[in-house]
Amino acid sequence: MNPPPVTELEIVPLDVHDRDAFDEWHGVYLAAEQACGELVGAPWQLEEVRAMMQDTGSRAWSAGFSGRVDGEVVSVGWLRTPMLDNLDRAEVAVHTAPAHARRGYGAAMLAHVERVAVERGRTVLVGGVAWPYDLGPEGAGSPGRELARRAGYDLALGDVKRMLRLPVPAGLLEDLAAEAAAHHPGYELRSFVGPVPEELVAGWARLDSLVETEAPTGELAIEPASADPAVVREQEALLAAQGRTSYHAVALAPDGEVVAFSHVVATVHEPGRAYQWGTLVDRRARGRRLGLAVKVENLRLLQAEAPDVTTVSTYNAETNTHMIAVNERLGFEPVARLGEFQMCTSGPSSRGPEGRARSSSRATDEGGRDRRIEAP
Repeated sequence: MNPPPVTELEIVPLDVHDRDAFDEWHGVYLAAEQACGELVGAPWQLEEVRAMMQDTGSRAWSAGFSGRVDGEVVSVGWLRTPMLDNLDRAEVAVHTAPAHARRGYGAAMLAHVERVAVERGRTVLVGGVAWPYDLGPEGAGSPGRELARRAGYDLALGDVKRMLRLPVPAGLLEDLAAEAAAHHPGYELRSFVGPVPEELVAGWARLDSLVETEAPTGELAIEPASADPAVVREQEALLAAQGRTSYHAVALAPDGEVVAFSHVVATVHEPGRAYQWGTLVDRRARGRRLGLAVKVENLRLLQAEAPDVTTVSTYNAETNTHMIAVNERLGFEPVARLGEFQMCTSGPSSRGPEGRARSSSRATDEGGRDRRIEAP
């Protein structure tokens, strides 16, 4: 039997307040993510995505799309456009139900999402594709990678997903903390659960806004995010609505300025799992082992406050040797890869004075990147 022609795909906007439609949309997304392999994908759970899609904050506009054949949703799409920064950028995602893969539905959905992005004035389209670690940095043979290539996207940055099994032995954490402390006398470490304290939020927002540009960027066209503390409070409200809990550690310079932070997030929808989001040390405070210090401090907090958490996952650019070395000392092991693909639809991008992206090897975690853009 020949597969049905792709012209049969009817694409309609997703009503994020229609529970049945949203559940069906998420079901296709989740099945496609799970088809990548148990440790390969990192899918958002139903209520996490619902809360994000219904969020009306100032940070970004997002939309979903359902592709139906004979009334059944077989492919889904997602689009996010930042509204406070990176105003030429759009994050795109498509997922196809495994039973309906390789019939052209993913390509048709991707083309539709791209058209909407361009209509919204976006010229830099980005998306992430996960594949098994053993496929190597290029991911040759991965369905999502092949679709991205055929659609004209280039691999702009390669990341590695690493996982840490908890608990980390207390003795190891003590030794690493003592080693790091010798390099930053006069600096104070603080840790806390939930919202950032008011006296720290401005400094925390400043560092968090720089995570994706201080990390290796490869060929990605990206600029720093908004550093407005009000945006942090919006994000915290969204996290609460999603059932997520934040665990933070910060380093304060002798003058009280926030100069390093590490952020881990757990969710009620995935008992036992947590995700390492951003870790960053201010340029002016580097060389003092503060990255190691805040990560150790945060793991101590996580293990004390959430002893049911048994794994922490993170993503680092393949070239981010400094943070990879720190993570390996803590026990993180590679389990999968994530390719960040990009297509610039017209003209110079926002990559700097000569249209070129910066690339660095700063000691940062990029685990805050939530672009799970599979395309099987």
